[in-house]
Amino acid sequence: MQNHEKKMRVALDSDTTVVVTRFIPAPQDLAFDVWSQCRHLQKWMLGPPGWTMPHCEMDLRPGGAYRWGWRKEDGEEMFITGVFNEVDRPHRMVSTECWGGDWAESLNTMTFTPEGEGTMFKLVMEFPSKAARDAALETGMNDGMQMGFDSLDTYLSQPL
Repeated sequence: MQNHEKKMRVALDSDTTVVVTRFIPAPQDLAFDVWSQCRHLQKWMLGPPGWTMPHCEMDLRPGGAYRWGWRKEDGEEMFITGVFNEVDRPHRMVSTECWGGDWAESLNTMTFTPEGEGTMFKLVMEFPSKAARDAALETGMNDGMQMGFDSLDTYLSQPL
């Protein structure tokens, strides 16, 4: 097995784009499934300690909507909503994403490419403006995503 650094890489490819890449230590089918099935997402995509994901609804098809919701121990909640534009299991998903409020909607393209005994994951987030992209980055998005990938590694190390 190739030795992959489990570090998320973030690049700003344009004024409106964020590109995230990360090796996932799982075969392509499973890597796709952990990003596209609530039974998996609710166990690893939790963010900082004290948060759970009690809401997860997904209609994984072009035109299908999704709604993910997290709850903090003190009752605070936050949600992501969007619509799938393209679903090509296990290779690619394209969807919109909105956190609500003043958060600008992004167009997200996720690709899953087999690499050695795992999968190279790539997420391209396209924002409507540089200001919207920068506002998203200022939320601590990168730290939250890194926590998610660390949690995913732990989840994948257990029998599923």
